Amino acid sequence: MSAQCEVTAKRRAGARLGAFERYLTLWVALCIVAGIALGHFLPGAFQAIGGLEVAEVNLPVAALIWLMIVPMLLKIDFAALHRVREHWRGVGVTLFVNWAVKPFSMALLAWIFIRQVFAPYLPAEQLDSYVAGLIILAAAPCTAMVFVWSNLSDGEPHFTLTQVALNDTIMIFAFAPIVGLLLGLSAITVPWDTLFLSVVLYIAIPVAFAHWWRKRLLAKGSEAALQQVLDGLQPVSLVALLATLVLLFGFQGEQILEQPLIIAMLAVPILIQVYFNSGLAYLLNRQVGEAHCVAAPSALIGASNFFELAVAAAISLFGFNSGAALATVVGVLVEVPVMLSVVAIVNRSKGWYERRAAHT
Repeated sequence: MSAQCEVTAKRRAGARLGAFERYLTLWVALCIVAGIALGHFLPGAFQAIGGLEVAEVNLPVAALIWLMIVPMLLKIDFAALHRVREHWRGVGVTLFVNWAVKPFSMALLAWIFIRQVFAPYLPAEQLDSYVAGLIILAAAPCTAMVFVWSNLSDGEPHFTLTQVALNDTIMIFAFAPIVGLLLGLSAITVPWDTLFLSVVLYIAIPVAFAHWWRKRLLAKGSEAALQQVLDGLQPVSLVALLATLVLLFGFQGEQILEQPLIIAMLAVPILIQVYFNSGLAYLLNRQVGEAHCVAAPSALIGASNFFELAVAAAISLFGFNSGAALATVVGVLVEVPVMLSVVAIVNRSKGWYERRAAHT
């Protein structure tokens, strides 16, 4: 074990998976059932909610997304960006995987599985929308759950914080161009005005607001004051996520009932890209000689998705009833079990990983 990782392991005492995070797949499954049932018995209510739009932005969804995203961004200390040079090799690998590999590999996987392998079994009119949803999902690196995954893998906390802050900064400028490019290459019409509006509403403004609020809380009190606010916001954020999922499945219910295997087919490219990108990041970190406590969170950041943002962008661009919205929700469904399996892989392979370091 490197000295750096030894120090990290000794001071490790962060939060483990809470009840909500541990059973996220169960909560999503319950939201599927509740949403489909409510959509079937109360279709008028869902249509009324869907009609509450201003400039193509659904107001209830915008409020729910803000309630989900802002508490997560409030955890990010953008002052940590000055520490990028401390782990420059791990940062470089993660940026390469997140922005140069992940969105493009997902576009390829979506073309292979949605447009080719599964095309005969999916609604023809939704194929482009499914592809778009998968691309949107892969274009947004995870922000909040990464801290949990990093802790479970003895990740170096300063690296994780720096990497997340850097990714969130890049996302403000890179998310729209990457999504627009890949949608265009996939022959999908790009509503650029709505795409940029989504970036402003769901990335730029929440990031700026959370940064301002965090500085204000720390200036008024201390880390304890900030933690008190975060603890108070956590249940609000979780309820907002579940409410958004119920709304989505309320609109998607009929389609899911007609073809229940849609969710399984959409999960295939998501699963492949998670294992491919996490494995690539892990191996590249080993190749460049980075410590395991940096390589592990690098692999996890490289594989996971900011699904809250992806859901918001998909709804804004394509609507509640779209295949894009459903594809991003499948990302939520598989997030916890798949990422826990990646955590297990990097933990169990630690001896193998560090044997190379011992001989170099």
